[in-house]
Amino acid sequence: MLGLPKGEVFLIPWTDDWQKEFLSEKGKIQEVIGQHILAIHHIGSTAVKYLRAKPIIYIAVEIKAFQDGEKCVKPLESLGYSYKGTNILPDRYYFNKGEPRTHQIHLYQSRNKYLLEQLNFRDYLRSNKAARIQYEQLKLELSKINKDNKHKYANDKTNFVKLILDKIKK
Repeated sequence: MLGLPKGEVFLIPWTDDWQKEFLSEKGKIQEVIGQHILAIHHIGSTAVKYLRAKPIIYIAVEIKAFQDGEKCVKPLESLGYSYKGTNILPDRYYFNKGEPRTHQIHLYQSRNKYLLEQLNFRDYLRSNKAARIQYEQLKLELSKINKDNKHKYANDKTNFVKLILDKIKK
């Protein structure tokens, strides 16, 4: 299953279909904006094997220069993405696709600190089973408490994410 209705928060068990969907979408993105891309990364919980997640494929697109993001808006809209601007989340162009939402793109300039945090957090969970299980338990608890409030759900995970990122820095 892929897709999260607006305003809802729920998690489903990890499936290898998420990796297949990411690879399919990556090919489409590469086709329309490849000249601006340095890398396309699968991020978020759907990128971590065996981690329950909201059924949305999160994609980080790494571009050479931030201003190149303007050149990517129309081509990504041609793939069905809605451009939400650069003011919703810091230092990135933000897009989502579908209703219910199935994909999100965060377009970052190469070496952006938020991109590096996303990749470091994902990689830590991929290599640390105990942290992955702990994070999943937190997400399950928060998804029940905040099933109608995605912003509170996301904010309530922040301390755990910061703890992991601080561990990585040491």
